[in-house]
Amino acid sequence: MDFRDKQAIYLQIADYVCEKIVLGQWPPGDRIPSVRDLGIELEVNPNTVVRTYDFLQQKSIIFNRRGIGYFAADDAPDRIVAYRREQFLETELPAFFRTLYLLNIDMKEIEQRYESFVKAAFT
Repeated sequence: MDFRDKQAIYLQIADYVCEKIVLGQWPPGDRIPSVRDLGIELEVNPNTVVRTYDFLQQKSIIFNRRGIGYFAADDAPDRIVAYRREQFLETELPAFFRTLYLLNIDMKEIEQRYESFVKAAFT
């Protein structure tokens, strides 16, 4: 996994875990990799994975069955989408709007490009 400098590693790992759950690779109710296994897979310190799992437990995306392991919550995909949506609207969208304003890009052009993107990517 290639880590970016602008975001804490544990949050990048949380995004990775969330992506696996949303894509159905780690289905709700199923056991997810142990702290040690994920640390080895991503080549990070297990303490970083512990921090990631603690963060995701606070968001009720995963839960721990003591002695058995970590599991994706039944409603994890919905919680992930809600969390990421909130994160996008609060942090990324204002920066996007600022760039549009500074570059004098019209919303109609954005709408046309978005429609082209959706058409090409999902049809």
